[in-house]
Amino acid sequence: MWNNPIKLLRITGIMDGTSLLVLLLIAMPLKYWLGVPEAVAIVGSLHGGIFVAYCLAIAYAAIRLQWNILWSIIALFVAFIPFGNFILDRKLKSVEAKYSVKPFNLTLLVYSIVFFSFFDLFTQLPVMSTFATSVGASAFIAGIVVGLYSLTNTFGNIMSGILTDKVGPFKMLVTGLFLSSCALLLYNLVDNTAILIIVRIIHGFVAGLIVPAAFTFSANTTLNHEQGKKSAITGTFVGLAAIIGPAYSGIMASRTSTPFVFTTVAVIGLVLTLLAILLLRKYKLNKKEKTEEATLSRSLFNAGVIKAYGGAFFLMFSQGVIAYLLPLHVQSLGYDSRLSGTLMSTFGIIAVLIFALPTNRIFDRVAPVKTLALGIGLMGISQLLISQATTTLTLYIVLGLYGVGFAFMFPSINTLLVKSTQQKLRGKAYGYFYAFFSLGVVAGSTVLGWLPFEAEGGFIFTSIVLLLFAAVVTLDRKKAVVAG
Repeated sequence: MWNNPIKLLRITGIMDGTSLLVLLLIAMPLKYWLGVPEAVAIVGSLHGGIFVAYCLAIAYAAIRLQWNILWSIIALFVAFIPFGNFILDRKLKSVEAKYSVKPFNLTLLVYSIVFFSFFDLFTQLPVMSTFATSVGASAFIAGIVVGLYSLTNTFGNIMSGILTDKVGPFKMLVTGLFLSSCALLLYNLVDNTAILIIVRIIHGFVAGLIVPAAFTFSANTTLNHEQGKKSAITGTFVGLAAIIGPAYSGIMASRTSTPFVFTTVAVIGLVLTLLAILLLRKYKLNKKEKTEEATLSRSLFNAGVIKAYGGAFFLMFSQGVIAYLLPLHVQSLGYDSRLSGTLMSTFGIIAVLIFALPTNRIFDRVAPVKTLALGIGLMGISQLLISQATTTLTLYIVLGLYGVGFAFMFPSINTLLVKSTQQKLRGKAYGYFYAFFSLGVVAGSTVLGWLPFEAEGGFIFTSIVLLLFAAVVTLDRKKAVVAG
């Protein structure tokens, strides 16, 4: 079976599809019609475990077959659709003979680790505030509990960056994976607010160790002229985590419990930890950059790095505003709150498509400063248009435009950071980079909460801020060209 990844995927897929049908058609009717809640608890737990195995089978197939990433996206998508796995099984059976098992593509393992890190983050979004109140937290304390993760994550990012340059990205990657998995298991011990706060502090800090090390490892094992495309593909896995994470935790927590959801995520993390130890230890770092590094500034905070940090901050500042104001705007228009969720999924899906499709080649063919300015400009325009959108159709169109801007921004700032730093400083550079990410999210929602704006005014204010940053980046680039 291990030598036939498609067969393993088909078996776990059929099991996942069957358990989903049992949950929907048997367990849920037993709970809601006959008053047997234990049915959903038992079947939901089994389905969650099978789903984790199915996700691992998808990752294993992707690594061993090196197939188009769209196969993996489709395989994950059908898991949420009744009978979807069975339809996919027929397709997999028809193409099984076309694929041969290849040596492990270790790049995909790094992508999987990036996915895990953001999947860990996004699974928290729908459930953490309600979990906090369930153990006795007030609404105010629940807000603090949610924000503590991002705050301590910032310190973890910085610490990871510093240590990555000293001990290497591999050691920090493995350490972060293992400690994050253990922290996720600690939620099973939470029975009061004090313990939850302690667990959130630990979880946020150790989770912050992963991303700078993962992105540094990825950058240091990639040729300079391929950094843009690879950053876009990495963005695909971040986008998938943003789409799948909230849906998975929201559904599974309602059928089992929040600690159980985090336990399944912890299992994935421990498996990835083992794979990283076995497979990444001897992965060769790229040595062909040395001649190019000689032309880079020895200072970490050069013009390119500062633009990348600014892009990271304003990208997530915009995200924080969207998360805070979009539900309020949708509600003020008289629409159901579910529309906010589908709108956010829309922008994520658009971004993932641009990351995964051949459009990702643009990030190696066009200077990252140009695509950075274009991306932040589109995001600024979309924020302005959101404030004026009043119908469902226009909201979807505008959020799609926002997704295009996001898709241009993420690879651009990553590529700009890589091309503006030396390998020996790249860990620290990524540590500060993702600290700006975390601070941007907090600032976006906090600043708009402090300012005396309604939703419409908040979007207009954010639009002005983003367009000003786009103008600064564009003008600075023109000055550099003239000076050159």
